[in-house]
Amino acid sequence: MTHKERIVSALAGQPSDKVPVMLHNFMMAAREYKVSMKQFREDPVVMAEALVRSVEKYEFDGILVDMDTVTLAGALGVPVDFPDNEPARCHLGILSDLKEWRNLPGVNIEDYMYVNNWLEAVRLVKRYVGDDIYVRGNCDQAPFSLAGMVRGSADWMTDLYTAEEDDKLGLLEYCTEATTQFIRLMAQTGCDMLSNGDSPAGPDLIPPDLYKKYAFPYEKIIVEESHKAGLPYTLHICGNTELILNDMIETGADALELDYKTDIRKIADAFKDRITLIGNIDPSGVIAMGKAHEVKTKTRELIKIMGKSNRFILNAGCAIPPNTPEANIWAMLDVVDEN
Repeated sequence: MTHKERIVSALAGQPSDKVPVMLHNFMMAAREYKVSMKQFREDPVVMAEALVRSVEKYEFDGILVDMDTVTLAGALGVPVDFPDNEPARCHLGILSDLKEWRNLPGVNIEDYMYVNNWLEAVRLVKRYVGDDIYVRGNCDQAPFSLAGMVRGSADWMTDLYTAEEDDKLGLLEYCTEATTQFIRLMAQTGCDMLSNGDSPAGPDLIPPDLYKKYAFPYEKIIVEESHKAGLPYTLHICGNTELILNDMIETGADALELDYKTDIRKIADAFKDRITLIGNIDPSGVIAMGKAHEVKTKTRELIKIMGKSNRFILNAGCAIPPNTPEANIWAMLDVVDEN
């Protein structure tokens, strides 16, 4: 089988010659290519070359093209910090009161440099790897998460309980337009899959009833937009998602990228033959800071539980830190080759 065929099989629930691997490793890829995050985000050629070099070195089955978690926020006018050696980040929203969402300008993310850099990097990666390697074009934040960045995360959490319903839904619809624009643009790059992160939507920060009311409907819209473009879709939420696993499946996503904090046995029981898991080894405590033998142990445990399922793609539970020893990546791959 080709690398791409392994992942396509996992998404379809079909058997493969071995467990496919697609890591969330953009920061590590930049470090190994000896470029700063500033160089990575500002030059799509550098971004593409770093990711391609990584997949060639480790022979992954797929490439996840990611850059940071605040690109859409920046495109909507949220102030963004651009550290030289870390992903971009934002700390403050642009609304002193939620009602001010009504004064926001129309959504047009196409003019934002970092959106274009991201899209061009995916085009370059796809042009290079063709149909041999699976390419997942991440599309930054889902609407609930993006709304928190536009409003300011602490204020947004308060608004969920105190603000007028029309204003909450209005901001979410505004952010949905931004996310769907990115979905449509990314779909034109030739990538094989689309995805978003909606990390603040998990039970670590909001109860399941608020997830179902304010995050789920908009995630569902994004999934439908991806399917309209003819592409499968992956949703990622950080933390322990046990209480919302069935709801996440009901979004219609083809795969879920889940954090290590969600018990793998609970995932296996919920998923069965319904959806594909991408994950879920601890990226920091195990992959970055663990010894190679610890990485092997955790990888074996995961494959023992999920390996019987044809719907499984090995990955960390979230983004892999840049300082991860390459020996730990090889340790994961060694276990894959054992099975």
